[in-house]
Amino acid sequence: MKTLLKKLVETTAPSGYEGAIRKVIETELDGHVDEMRIDGLGNLIVRKGKADAKGSTVMLAAHMDEIGLMVTHVDEKGFARFTKIGGVYPRYTAGARVRFLNGAAGVIGMEPHSNTSSVTEIEKMFIDLGVSSARDCPVEIGDVAVFERTFEDLGDRVVSKAMDNRSGVAVLIETIKGLKETPNTVYAVFTVQEEVGARGAGRAAFGLEPDVAIAVDVTLCGDTPQEKETQVFLGKGPAAHIKDVGSLADPRVTDLIRKAARSAKVELQTSILNRGYTDAYTIQTSRAGIPSGGLSIPCRYVHSPSEMVDVNDLKGAVKVLTTLLAKSVRLNR
Repeated sequence: MKTLLKKLVETTAPSGYEGAIRKVIETELDGHVDEMRIDGLGNLIVRKGKADAKGSTVMLAAHMDEIGLMVTHVDEKGFARFTKIGGVYPRYTAGARVRFLNGAAGVIGMEPHSNTSSVTEIEKMFIDLGVSSARDCPVEIGDVAVFERTFEDLGDRVVSKAMDNRSGVAVLIETIKGLKETPNTVYAVFTVQEEVGARGAGRAAFGLEPDVAIAVDVTLCGDTPQEKETQVFLGKGPAAHIKDVGSLADPRVTDLIRKAARSAKVELQTSILNRGYTDAYTIQTSRAGIPSGGLSIPCRYVHSPSEMVDVNDLKGAVKVLTTLLAKSVRLNR
């Protein structure tokens, strides 16, 4: 799991520019699926199995994009102003290093202000690329960058940029590889542009029209000092995701996840997000409505350059999904 996760997080692929990570996933799944294709928006859709009379069409979704920055202006001294791609927060941004898709590197600085204990807004930050003129600047308006951070192995816990949501991508890859037989038609969809409105997932769901959908993503942790927003803890198993600002899980889907966790003997937590959303946001309202739920990976410092997950939570999520999909998936009316 660590080897796969390292490969995924160190691949640069912000929203709208997912080509590089898509190629990595294609290579990982080559020979493990019955069908693989890319839709018009760039979602990678793989299929395993074909439903029998008692089975269903199940869609698993994990977004493969990451947050990023886009240059909006380069001044005469070569400093680049930027806008956000997804949820980039000022408190994590000042002083961060970035890497552009063209290979150029820079550091984020900010205009001086009187209160040194606070962080200014994004509009007063800039990227310093180590040049002294616009002519020497290696980037221009529209160029895209992501945070630059190495993968750090801390034992059971690992740290890097883009754990949101390469953690979910890793879970789907290992689920598909580990699913030897299934009485269902299982579609694993590696979606695009989740960080800017879950755009890819809804379009994929419209095309596939599944009977059931499960979004696999990270969720916030509540186990750091004085944090009480949620009761999700690192290393205590994946979480059934039942509410966020964009979706409410279908109780029948949540029940399927919980039964599979009990059968697999995996400790399962419960995730409720008061901010943020997952791909279930646009999946469940696609077409005439799709029963949807979520399985989430606990993650500390979400949307920072150094996100932390516990690999045992990822392994637990794989066990839950393979156990669920090994049997016929049916929802009661």
